[in-house]
Amino acid sequence: MIKRFILLFSVILLASCSDDDDAGQPVVEEFTTFETIANSPDHEMLEQALLDTGLDQVLDSDIFTVFAPTDAAFGNIDVSGLSTDDLKNVLLNHVITGAAMSTDLTNGYIDTNAKNSDNDIINMHVSTDGGVTLNGMSSVITADVTASNGVVHIVDEVITIPSVATFATADNNFTGLVAALTRESSFTFVDVLSSNDSPAPFTVFAPTNAAFSDFLDELGLTSLADVPTSALEATLNSHVIAGANVRSEDLTDGTVNTLGDPIEIDAENAVITDQNGRMINITVTDVQAGNGVIHVIDKVIAPDNVIETTYEIISESPDHTVLAQALMDADLVSALNSDEFTVFAPTDSAFGNIDISGLSAEEVKNILMNHVVAGTNMSADLSNMYVNTLATETISGDANNLSLYINIDSGVMLNGMSTVTVADLEATNGVVHVVDEVITIPDVTTFATADPNFSILVDALTRESSFTYVNTLSSFDSPAPFTVFAPTNDAFVDVLGELNFASLNDIPTATLEATLNTHVVAGANVTSNTISSGVVQTLGDDITLDAAGGTIEDPNGRTSTIVKFDVQAGNGVIHAIDTVLLPEL
Repeated sequence: MIKRFILLFSVILLASCSDDDDAGQPVVEEFTTFETIANSPDHEMLEQALLDTGLDQVLDSDIFTVFAPTDAAFGNIDVSGLSTDDLKNVLLNHVITGAAMSTDLTNGYIDTNAKNSDNDIINMHVSTDGGVTLNGMSSVITADVTASNGVVHIVDEVITIPSVATFATADNNFTGLVAALTRESSFTFVDVLSSNDSPAPFTVFAPTNAAFSDFLDELGLTSLADVPTSALEATLNSHVIAGANVRSEDLTDGTVNTLGDPIEIDAENAVITDQNGRMINITVTDVQAGNGVIHVIDKVIAPDNVIETTYEIISESPDHTVLAQALMDADLVSALNSDEFTVFAPTDSAFGNIDISGLSAEEVKNILMNHVVAGTNMSADLSNMYVNTLATETISGDANNLSLYINIDSGVMLNGMSTVTVADLEATNGVVHVVDEVITIPDVTTFATADPNFSILVDALTRESSFTYVNTLSSFDSPAPFTVFAPTNDAFVDVLGELNFASLNDIPTATLEATLNTHVVAGANVTSNTISSGVVQTLGDDITLDAAGGTIEDPNGRTSTIVKFDVQAGNGVIHAIDTVLLPEL
């Protein structure tokens, strides 16, 4: 009542006082931040605390934003056991340097005037998603009470000194982390990371929600609940350094011990390498709590053996029992674990669609190797392209690695026969992509039909029911192997114009057959490494090769350039060319 009387008297007095020249114009005096608090009937406890700690004068000494807890807020906590210095630090945790109106506040972290034991500025998390919430515990109930030296926002709870757990629970970017920390009733992470006692202080590398989502994808799991408890506990431990408040300026290169496995830190580039060789970027540094510091990271740090090898991913999958057994029978397990590979893994259902019972052990092994590509090729790295598998052709005696055609026009299709159904199961030594069909050893027609650049060639090969090209070029029997100079669609369009034909159907059958024959060399698998200059006999007319120039001359003196060498099939090789070879006209 006394404060209300003083405030009312001050307003009446100011309104009644004026210069003679400004009669009737009230003089409005603005209170300081402390005076605003002192004159409020709802902030008697805050006023007394500021006086007791000498912060009343501090608040009047500069421009500040003060988040002012009400008396009711102070009634919700017990500060009687705090020392004067501890109480002062709690109060400074409500004070921001500078004037920040509510419209200036955004989701993120700001500096308070409170400090930890190392004299580091303590942060505050601000959320504006539904009003203004501070550290997930205190809401602004009256905003923008302006003062002569800043602004006061009235809040409904005292903002105690935050722990690292405070920020984890307050920041919506860490909901996945909090779910992991609290998944098991036996986990003590929250209690430990909330404590100021030993082994505090803590340095916590905190993965974002996106990082946890990506980690589950790497493990081939659909939810956090699918992670084994021991693996989850080991993973979380690997994100915490105990007994040290290591800020960004204190990070040094080298091995660092965590509560779990050691990690390697590259301080200059803000990169962490875990036990699996995975590189993790530190994206936000120095979120300072009272009992430690948080650095935000873009990947989960995985302890040793949590990320599996390519074979382990396959062998532990309930949908790949046939493939796992086949790899064991072919003695390929050690080979798969020996280097970095991309494995396209057919499911049990895929194996059910083919019969491999009549194949020799070596033939089965070669089919399995036809699903393996050297290096790590994530789905995002794939394009419409040819890559080499570890399988080899056995028909020429040169053991050339087979090609695999990848098409990403609609999903990921391999050799026109097998589709990736689950991508990017990341392994310690590569990646596994699940596919729905076994990728058998390709013949030259496999690539012709799979690659849309050869669609007109396929139309030509199949135009007449009397044509036997597909059967012949699919065969591994004599006259295989074949070397096929395959004109692209553009090459066919050009030759139609050259011959004044409106469509492929206008070419006389005999001319078309003679033309197609002129593109096939039988009984030879001529690669870019074995090609030589000179006259070459085809199934049609002879052609002349210029090996150095990568060109072919037909009987009419027309020149075609090889635009893509060495598309290797099991029964021959394709070289794509930019001009159709014509028989002698």
